[in-house]
Amino acid sequence: MNILVAGGTGFVGSYLVPELVERGHDVTALARDPSEADFPESVELARGDVTAYDSIEGAFEGQDVVVNLVALSPLFKPSGGKSHTKVHLGGTQNVVNAAEEHGVGKIVQMSALDANPTGPTEYLRAKGQAEQVVTDSGLDYTIFRPSVIFGEGGEFVSFTKVLTTPYVTALPGGGRSRFQPIWIGDLAPMLAAGVEEDHDGETYEIGGPEVLTLAEVTKLAYRAEGKSVTVLPLPMAFARLGLTAADPIPFVPFGSDQYRSLKLDNTVSNNDIGAFGVEESDLTTLAEYLGVEDRP
Repeated sequence: MNILVAGGTGFVGSYLVPELVERGHDVTALARDPSEADFPESVELARGDVTAYDSIEGAFEGQDVVVNLVALSPLFKPSGGKSHTKVHLGGTQNVVNAAEEHGVGKIVQMSALDANPTGPTEYLRAKGQAEQVVTDSGLDYTIFRPSVIFGEGGEFVSFTKVLTTPYVTALPGGGRSRFQPIWIGDLAPMLAAGVEEDHDGETYEIGGPEVLTLAEVTKLAYRAEGKSVTVLPLPMAFARLGLTAADPIPFVPFGSDQYRSLKLDNTVSNNDIGAFGVEESDLTTLAEYLGVEDRP
């Protein structure tokens, strides 16, 4: 198949594109700056910004499937004049329009757990509205809603380092927010299967093999460096005041949206990995990835 991967040079795309090539597909990676991509020679590179329709429209010609991976991180405030609404909603609308214009048959959409047009954060609202654009289109579609993704090049582990300090640190609510992190090396083959197989009209929640609190993730991250950390609770009311005050400060990476995110669990209600022939025992834990055998 001819497959266009929008956001193909990003974290997830850098794993998915080689996976698709290995499976025998002709892949084009679309990105704002694809020049530094380290892909097999067979991969075509296309330059474009999904928020600017005219810059991407031509890349859709002759494609059978488009995979839309373009995203901003929910862990940090958007910068550079970007917004979740502009990138996730507006970008998805442009991807869908270009796909329909050029007769692309299918879209695989990267969404997020708890995506909802009326969700509590701009990120979740924009992701939910983007899902509506996809499901209302004339395209066959498969939607993935993963929990946080970890792996080389990912932000999840480094996020805990930005948020904390070694040895003694404070976390909002004591770091009780729960995550179900999945390794990119496990997720990429499922995404590829979503491209190849008949999963049309399906939305899949994807999580890893264990649920970890933010405090547990923090301890694992520092333990992998040979350090320990004691987590002290920061009252959520203080966190709300501090992060809300940080909204207009450009060099502070967190704001009120991140505060609201930390009040939410990021776990699946039903892990749909079985749709791709995978069991939880097949998946890599965060501790295994970090080289730490036991849970904190």
